[in-house]
Amino acid sequence: MNDREQKRKAKEFADRWTGRGNEKSDNQSFWIDLLQNVYDIKQPTEYISFEKRVKNSHTNTTNFIDGYISSTLVMIEQKDIAKDLLKPIRQSSGLYLNAYQQAKQYSDDLKLSEKPRWIITCNFKEFYIYDMDKSVPEKDPLHIELSELSKQAYQMNFLVSQTNHHLIKEQELSIKAGELVGKLYDSLLEQYKLAPLDEKIMYEHLNKLCVRLVFCLYAEDAGLFEKKNQFHDYLSQYSAENIREALKTLFKVLNTKNEERDPYLSEQLKAFPYVNGGLFADENVLIPPFTDELRTMLLDQASDEFDWSDISPTIFGAVFESTLNPETRRKGGMHYTSIENIHKVIDPLFLDDLKDEFNQIMQIKREKIRNAHLREFQNKLASLYFLDPAAGSGNFLTETYLCLRKLENKIISIINKNQFDLYASEEDFNPIKVNIDQFYGIEINDFAVTVAKTALWIAESQMMDETSLIMMTDYEFLPLKTNANIIESNALRMDWNDVIPASELNYIMGNPPFIGARLMSVDQKNDVLSIFGKKWKHVGNLDYVSCWYKKSMEMMAETNIRGALVSTNSVTQGEAVANLWKPLFEKGLHFDFAYRTFRWDSEAHIKAHVHCVIIGFSVAVNSRKKRIFTGEKYQYAENINGYLMDAPDVFIENKSIPLCNVSKASFGSMPNDKGLLSNYSENEMLEITKKYPDSKKMFKPIVGSEEFLHNKIRYCLWLTDIETFEIKAIPPIYNRVQMVKEIRKSSDRIATKKLASTPWLFGEIRQPKSNYLIIPRVSSERREYIPIGYMDYHTIASDANIIVPDASLLMFGVLASSIHNNWMRVVAGRLKSDYRYSVKNVYNNFPWPTPSEEQKSKIEHTAQAILDARSLYPNSSLAEMYDPDNEWMYPELVKAHQENDKAVMDAYGFHYDMSESEVVSELMKMYQKLTAEKGSN
Repeated sequence: MNDREQKRKAKEFADRWTGRGNEKSDNQSFWIDLLQNVYDIKQPTEYISFEKRVKNSHTNTTNFIDGYISSTLVMIEQKDIAKDLLKPIRQSSGLYLNAYQQAKQYSDDLKLSEKPRWIITCNFKEFYIYDMDKSVPEKDPLHIELSELSKQAYQMNFLVSQTNHHLIKEQELSIKAGELVGKLYDSLLEQYKLAPLDEKIMYEHLNKLCVRLVFCLYAEDAGLFEKKNQFHDYLSQYSAENIREALKTLFKVLNTKNEERDPYLSEQLKAFPYVNGGLFADENVLIPPFTDELRTMLLDQASDEFDWSDISPTIFGAVFESTLNPETRRKGGMHYTSIENIHKVIDPLFLDDLKDEFNQIMQIKREKIRNAHLREFQNKLASLYFLDPAAGSGNFLTETYLCLRKLENKIISIINKNQFDLYASEEDFNPIKVNIDQFYGIEINDFAVTVAKTALWIAESQMMDETSLIMMTDYEFLPLKTNANIIESNALRMDWNDVIPASELNYIMGNPPFIGARLMSVDQKNDVLSIFGKKWKHVGNLDYVSCWYKKSMEMMAETNIRGALVSTNSVTQGEAVANLWKPLFEKGLHFDFAYRTFRWDSEAHIKAHVHCVIIGFSVAVNSRKKRIFTGEKYQYAENINGYLMDAPDVFIENKSIPLCNVSKASFGSMPNDKGLLSNYSENEMLEITKKYPDSKKMFKPIVGSEEFLHNKIRYCLWLTDIETFEIKAIPPIYNRVQMVKEIRKSSDRIATKKLASTPWLFGEIRQPKSNYLIIPRVSSERREYIPIGYMDYHTIASDANIIVPDASLLMFGVLASSIHNNWMRVVAGRLKSDYRYSVKNVYNNFPWPTPSEEQKSKIEHTAQAILDARSLYPNSSLAEMYDPDNEWMYPELVKAHQENDKAVMDAYGFHYDMSESEVVSELMKMYQKLTAEKGSN
């Protein structure tokens, strides 16, 4: 049974079972029908077992499994149509279990060889599918409604095939399609190079040709063309040398209305439909000569051996664009946004609310009233307008269109054609109201614009096909009746109202470019200046994505528009928070929901790992509950501030001195020497001191963060108290000093040039005269605590560390606590994903406790216990001891930190069970109070 036949059979099965299903009398006939007619099992009664016995190991009673397929290890728990599968029900044992929990209990009592690979719970109108190979099967089970079985039947092919365990068929097909296009692209490129074309012009023609070929390949498989394999059969009659002319002829035909075509066209060409929308409008597209190999690739691999009809337009559009874009191909290619991550944006922005509204309507018992509300809801879906001002290949717009159309198709399946006819005249009747004219985009790349439009057309075709199945009526897709409103332009240099007026727009969404302040091109820096102006505080430190937030806010003014954008997490960390959000918040912007930092993976074979946040925002009053997502969980928040915390809108700006009365911190000493003074190995140092014994006093151990964390040894020349004649007496040292002098003299920086007058000294000297506390400036995000420790003043600290001279045990205890580390994680900047500790931002703004003498003594005791626990492992580095994977190896250290955390929490008056976000929220309140007091003084 092929995919199309399975879809048709699934639709017929759903129609037969809609509205009926008794747990006791219909269970067996339901599953026999499904297996026989949808999954092509010839003798289903021999394939599936019903009422399989299993003995409860706890109660010694016998239970019965509703359905069990031994060949594919599938267990079925069937409930009555009126039962809620997720709601716990009281069992005979007195326990309250939902359907999955009940099945899982049965599974636990099966012998190992019989344990299910899949558990399905069903109530005749919906299926929940639990993959038992997952670490937490009950988390996000696959949910399929009976009404959508025609579209989703392939997702349960595991019923009949042990090998078909993938529930991501569309994604896999889309990636495979992208790979096919990539092969075609490379082969065509070699042919284009046979002519002396300008590179830009060559790629323009190549990209247009590839878009047309893909459209034709999709059209013949998806039924847009009259016959299956119509494109293949037309080209197959031509030899390689004649395909070029054959394509020219075909493209001209596809761009010509039927009534305007040459009356002497062959019947084969006449059979092709008219395709408008500009896809085939340019008759000057150059087509290179084909080789036999290229002909075979197009006809066999891309056409005959691959079915394009089930690709995901959301993913394929992005794969297609990145495959054919020379820049992205050079960078590894196929970097695009997963459907899962797109939903992190669109679900809380609008889709969750729309689904909730639909479900509330479905609770209305009277059919006539319910259907009237459904028609109103359908009109609402058709009235929503969306803008992606960094559209790329249109994947946010495409996935949103698909979701709205799926909701609409649910409505259409409930209100059958006869009922629709009561409210529309026959000649005007069309059940579809949602269309791609509701979706707008701005994209700077011309080819990405073409791909985005094509992806939306493919999505429209797929959804129309689904509606046709529901209504048992064929709807003609071609010629194209709708137009994807994707505009080619620099979104930062135009008025978005020229694309769609703010008064008509509902939502702004997207994934603007991930470009940091230090990585922008000259043009991009000018874009930032054009948006913010030179007077904006620290404008040179703003990331590129900041522009989209400001432009969005300006469009939102005096409207109900809401938006959500993906950003690198840098916009919610460190100095960026005050730089960007403080002025925008003062102008009325606020956050409606947020995803805290997570890794934004592409779905490609080559992954692009970027650490991101998602921010939902608006200017209009928001009466909805605010949500902060951390991973898959979320919490409701009174307010979401610029650090994505449920806390007041505080902005932690750089301070030159500590907010509280504690020792000052600073960077360590900066060599400014290209490693000539500061980077001697132990062997190099010993070699010099052996030959020149007087040089021993010139060397001192030096630690950067790497040496401190990993117990590495390095030496530097520390010549602060050394006479010039002594340096000159040791040639290898004098030569190094002379090299430093030349390097500093050749610098473009005036300050560095001045340092050439003292080439034997570090550029900046901050070494304490007594022992000091050392904090690595950069530390792994994986660590629960930044490893800090005391250092002898004879060891030089480089500027890769923060140093705190004369730090007491009390200070060490507080800085080593989870409270300070929680603060740091929120306030600090990042280097990639690692923490970047800052004196002016993290340390100087930290609100310290005011402990009693008893609390102070307790912290000093627990702080010393941390140092004592470390001393038990002299051969282990701090990096090893604080690696979360190694915790079990250092139980004394783990316990010491736990006790220290309790002591510090007590000094703050915090409860030990407070969450990290609750702790930081309280610290921000303390910060707000302390800064207000400082200001009033």
